[in-house]
Amino acid sequence: GQAPAGSATGLQVGPLWNAGTTRPVEKYDNPPALIYRSDTSPQMVSPHGAFISYQVNVDANGNNIVGDAANECSISVDPTNGDKMAIGWRQFNNVTSNFRQGGWGYTTDGGVHWTFPGVLEPGVFRSDPVLGSDEAGMFFYLSLLGSLCENMYRSVNGGQSWTELQPDGAAGGGDKQWFTIDKTNGPGHGFQYQSWDVSTCSSSGSAQFSRSTDGGITWGTPIGVPNQAEFGTLDVDTNGNLFIGGIGDSNNVFYCVRSSNAQIGNQTPTFDQVTPVNMGGVLSGGGINPAGLDGQLFLAVDRSGTATNNNIYMLASVLPTGRSTTDVTFVRSTDGGLTFSAPLRINDDGLTNKWHWFGTFAVAPNGRLDAVWYDSRNAANNTDSQLFYSWSTDAGATWS
Repeated sequence: GQAPAGSATGLQVGPLWNAGTTRPVEKYDNPPALIYRSDTSPQMVSPHGAFISYQVNVDANGNNIVGDAANECSISVDPTNGDKMAIGWRQFNNVTSNFRQGGWGYTTDGGVHWTFPGVLEPGVFRSDPVLGSDEAGMFFYLSLLGSLCENMYRSVNGGQSWTELQPDGAAGGGDKQWFTIDKTNGPGHGFQYQSWDVSTCSSSGSAQFSRSTDGGITWGTPIGVPNQAEFGTLDVDTNGNLFIGGIGDSNNVFYCVRSSNAQIGNQTPTFDQVTPVNMGGVLSGGGINPAGLDGQLFLAVDRSGTATNNNIYMLASVLPTGRSTTDVTFVRSTDGGLTFSAPLRINDDGLTNKWHWFGTFAVAPNGRLDAVWYDSRNAANNTDSQLFYSWSTDAGATWS
């Protein structure tokens, strides 16, 4: 997201704007820029230990496109064939312009080679891409327009091409939107759920949640979320219960919110459980990321079918009390979101003057937890950041 004019840019001081009161609303003030595909350099391939990173936004010959840029990437994996993936991102055709479009790339060989066909709609401002897949390998791409309204796109060929499921903006919604798909065998199978922050599409009013019962084609009338919880993600447990994580818009309190009837198509979803959660700090912005949040809240549910099945996990990059830099913290619930554990810091450096930011995580099919974040611990300027990874095989009690 883009912060309002005049937002703080200092890196060593505390965040000077509050994530809950200053709206980093999506907007643009530059026209579309041309993309220059004639000037190339070698694709970035970056080995580090057991990992090899391959650049995704490459030209038809697999080379880097000089002068373009991409960020806010989101990935979707085909659960029936892990070699097939798609990544969506905000495509900047020229680094001199902040005009962004809905870019994407796909792979059929596990990420070694990527094809970057272009953007969803040339010349149309798009932002905040969120990708996901159902259990059959169908991909979905939720994209935010400059109006703060949205579109859902669908791909039946692993992200090679996309079909727009409704006219521009007809999916309602708002800024910093996320969605999830019910992959259970219950009555809500295939339902899609999305939530967003308090900067909304005009058709959404002040509501922050909507549901699709037909695979993302049409969306119901948006409804409110308790405490206007925002800046978080959604997930569904094996019983079809929907959970939303977020931070209260006005009170800087994290919440885990449940709807047990969202899976009933002929009922208006209601939220029947609202649990405050201590994450060890609050969300912040204007620090190491001067134009937006330093991280959001990520909620995920264990659907492994093992002893940890239906555990609910929340992870965030938070600003602890008295601090000017963020840590990545984690909590879990083993009782369906009624109670949560004390916050656990995942970054193990113990450095209170370094940034640990943009933390995110997922639960593997076997229940393993995987967390990644940006980390400035090795940077003398406290700005240059490396990608760090940690995992847990005991439901988050201990981390690698």
